[in-house]
Amino acid sequence: MKIHREGYPFIALFAAVNLLAFLLAAWLGWLLLPVTIWCVAFFRDPERKTPGEPGLIICPADGKLLPIVDAVPPAELGMGEMARPRLSIFMNVFNVHVNRNPVTGNVVALAYRTGKFFNASFDKASIHNERMSVRLRPEGESGESRDLAVVQIAGLVARRIVCELAQGEGVRRGDRFGIIRFGSRVDVYLPPGTEILVQPGITTRAGETVLARFS
Repeated sequence: MKIHREGYPFIALFAAVNLLAFLLAAWLGWLLLPVTIWCVAFFRDPERKTPGEPGLIICPADGKLLPIVDAVPPAELGMGEMARPRLSIFMNVFNVHVNRNPVTGNVVALAYRTGKFFNASFDKASIHNERMSVRLRPEGESGESRDLAVVQIAGLVARRIVCELAQGEGVRRGDRFGIIRFGSRVDVYLPPGTEILVQPGITTRAGETVLARFS
């Protein structure tokens, strides 16, 4: 099983504590073993088969799709004040937390903002929580109207957002771009007129689940 590099220090720490617990008392070591196994599983980074059909927008995160609403993208991305369809994926502590690019294109803007740590399943988390916002322009598009936003949002337990993108960088649909540690949320703001292909409540898989299609 492939492990994301962000996980190695945590896995080493959990394993060391678990080993010490076994040395102190066997029952204590067995009691902590499931926690160590969970830590390894949390940072798993499985391969995914991304659909190749043109015009698709792919889910950036594993988790549960929350209710779809119209909302204004983060102001720091400069995408205007018009509301767009927002698809939010809530990741619990048992989901894969590696995030993937929803489209092939270029990074137009990046913006990090500090904030609070409300439960990521709450709607207010999109507004008030710590976040990393990414503005993407799909390949072949030159105007701003087709740009979309992907926002990594910290949650109640999450305290570390990792985004490996750089402004101006080219990205490919389905490729990994970051991770959020220990429970979180990812929002996708779609361009107006996009055809949404999913329903709230479904379980999504990063890099595989098709969220929408450009009209």
